[in-house]
Amino acid sequence: MKQRVQSSGSIQALGIFYLSRWQRYLFVGTVCLMAALLTPLSSADGCNGDECGEMKRRQGILTGMPFMAHVSSRSFVDDAGHRIYLAKAPTRVISLAPSITEMLFSLGLDEQIVGVTEFCDYPTAAQSKPKVGYTNPSVEVLVALRPELVFAPKDFLRPDLQSKLEQLKIPLFVLEAQSVEDIPLQIHTLGKMFEKTAAANEVTQVMRQQIAEIRRKVEPLSAKRVLYVLNSQPLISVGPGSFIHQMIGLAGGTNIAAQAGVAYPRLSMETVLAEDPEVLIFPAGDVETVPRSEQKQWLRWESLSAVKQQRFHEVSSNLLNRPGPRIVEGLAQLANAIHPEVFGSGEGTLHP
Repeated sequence: MKQRVQSSGSIQALGIFYLSRWQRYLFVGTVCLMAALLTPLSSADGCNGDECGEMKRRQGILTGMPFMAHVSSRSFVDDAGHRIYLAKAPTRVISLAPSITEMLFSLGLDEQIVGVTEFCDYPTAAQSKPKVGYTNPSVEVLVALRPELVFAPKDFLRPDLQSKLEQLKIPLFVLEAQSVEDIPLQIHTLGKMFEKTAAANEVTQVMRQQIAEIRRKVEPLSAKRVLYVLNSQPLISVGPGSFIHQMIGLAGGTNIAAQAGVAYPRLSMETVLAEDPEVLIFPAGDVETVPRSEQKQWLRWESLSAVKQQRFHEVSSNLLNRPGPRIVEGLAQLANAIHPEVFGSGEGTLHP
């Protein structure tokens, strides 16, 4: 009995009152897990003095113990199903997608962004940020920027990059929106992560209002048959599973490639002639574009309604392909191209 009381006193000395057997198991397990998490920080072959100091700084961002009383931890689950715990808002982050970069800037996180991809060109401030590559980001450059957190789309993650980040205890957070509705949700998640909830609410409220206004205007209209020409030779369009397919519907159109069953189907001219699109839409941008010379080749298909009515339109590929806050601007351009009688600016309309 005396020994048991002494044991209890030792536990009280740690600030923990007498624990039941299962509580002791939980306590010991917690200590062991924390020791395992912190072991790499003092490993001689894992880092030098400077690297260890940097890793300890990151460890202040991450806590693997959300139930620890002295840590006000917040958990976040990314679009790959991975959960991370943050004790405080990150101060050094890297974005591996233009859409993510635009979301971060929309929340006023300029100072926290220490690296972006070579295609991150909006807003203007993004152009002066250090570049880490794009589909093949440089691990060396990325690590040298000392990020506390890396944001990336699922499709561009390489096993070697993931392995290196895990080795260095640099957390990775995947953002992969599957629909237009996912974008405001991601912005809200970032707002909570960086303690920018008010800014996130403001950005998403404006987005939802603009989307609702466009839908209100197109709802009473007859849907127009639309062909989005992603590539001319071979002819590639957009189908279910792509953002642009969903946006065509939101903008008051019917995608003639809807039955293809894949996100980016190849179409035959026989299919196009049979579906007879009323509107042809081409992407325009620095990276993804269909040249005017190729657009004019469509004039030879004189039986198409779009050719008869000269309904050729260009829409910014950056606005349509980046699932970020500017997606509503892309939707507005699409709506204007499909229903100029309502939106009426004529912007992006071609007269071949």
